Amino acid sequence: MPQDGETPSVAFAEDKTLQQPADRQVEVSQTAHRPHAHVTLVDEDEKHDGDDEGGILGAASPGSGLRNSKGWDGKLRLPKKEASPPPDRPQSTAAEVATTGPSVTLANPEALSDPEYSDEDNVVPGEVISADEDLLNDEDRDTEEIVATHSRVHSIDALHLERFKRVQKVCLRQNSIQSLTSGLDVVADTLQELDLYDNLVTHMRGIEKLPNLTSLDLSFNKIKHIKHLAPLTKLVDLYLVANKIGSIDGLEEAAVAAGKTLRMIELGSNRIRSIASLGGFGFPALEELWLAKNKITSLQGLAGLPKLRLLSIQSNRIRDLSPLKDVPTLEELYVSHNALTSLTSLTGKPDAVEEIIAVADVDKVEAADAPPQALPLLRVLDISNNQITSFSGTEHLSALEEVWASYNRIIDFSDVERCLHDKTKLETVYLEGNPLQLRGPALYRNKVRLALPQVQQIDATYVRES
Repeated sequence: MPQDGETPSVAFAEDKTLQQPADRQVEVSQTAHRPHAHVTLVDEDEKHDGDDEGGILGAASPGSGLRNSKGWDGKLRLPKKEASPPPDRPQSTAAEVATTGPSVTLANPEALSDPEYSDEDNVVPGEVISADEDLLNDEDRDTEEIVATHSRVHSIDALHLERFKRVQKVCLRQNSIQSLTSGLDVVADTLQELDLYDNLVTHMRGIEKLPNLTSLDLSFNKIKHIKHLAPLTKLVDLYLVANKIGSIDGLEEAAVAAGKTLRMIELGSNRIRSIASLGGFGFPALEELWLAKNKITSLQGLAGLPKLRLLSIQSNRIRDLSPLKDVPTLEELYVSHNALTSLTSLTGKPDAVEEIIAVADVDKVEAADAPPQALPLLRVLDISNNQITSFSGTEHLSALEEVWASYNRIIDFSDVERCLHDKTKLETVYLEGNPLQLRGPALYRNKVRLALPQVQQIDATYVRES
């Protein structure tokens, strides 16, 4: 409420319908933290002059704000004449009007003092959200797939999945599910694929009740430990992306249970520091291992994965590629955004050993064992965004089809030609962002074509049709 001598300020849009007669009420908009009150203006005058004396509500300072063609700034102003006094009050004098301003009263003053005040006549109805129990009412009882994405589901139990006797896949992506301990066991006999991507799951407890699962996606949750996988003897694909997992030790349960069936493990964007124990678990059928965006410093632990075909270790802290000699089946290697300065360890010897051989005398070089030819099946090599200065170490990779080496420190076109020219299957090379491109961008692509005439694509440009 305004103090004595002050005038309240009320702003509104320029609309003639809002200029109320003396016996009508004008409502002040309700805010998020205060119930709205009804303000009664006791007099009427449609003048909108620019005078800023005591009878103005919310007048702008001189020269401030926008005005229309008639000079009105959008503010509601009361007349300066005295409003009609209440019956029990004598007529005000002109001096009193000039001092106190016109009469403004609240029709519902309790709105300012009662925090629980509610104006039921002006309540805006909210959105009505169906209960979880009703969400699947229209689904065919014989359906094999239940999908309820972004449906505000909080409880699997409330969905009453026992109604669906043949369901094989349940997809509840982007909901608010926190627990797996109830609601899923009723479909354990038929359920093969469970997708709970982007929920609030903190523990894997409850998964052990689903022995027929072949695909499990718990990505983008809040899981810290890999557990309860022992009964999942048919598991093929395991997705645990973007959780808070710090150790792979729990995968040993999966190896014991589904070692012969598990084909793919996705553990990207977690907090894993070591994979040293992975090969010892025993995954004879594992073909794809995704470990990007962790804190891994070494590739030790890949031995014992006899069918590993794809390894994604991007955005980690890898410096040495020599452990890859233990994975002769590897066809795709993604190791961008790491700490690599050389590719010589691709020969199977650590970089330090290569340096020793390089400075040794001729007799020692001849006596040294020839380095093993690692990765004979490698088709795709992604080494972008490292600190590599040369392709030395790739000479023996005769199966290469794609080389992604953008944003390194490769300077010499002759190095590119020496190491990659004989790769007859090579179709795509990415070299942008290297000094050899930055120093002569106009001639860069033509020089690559001369060095590697077999390629069909240079960076994002196709240089010749296949």
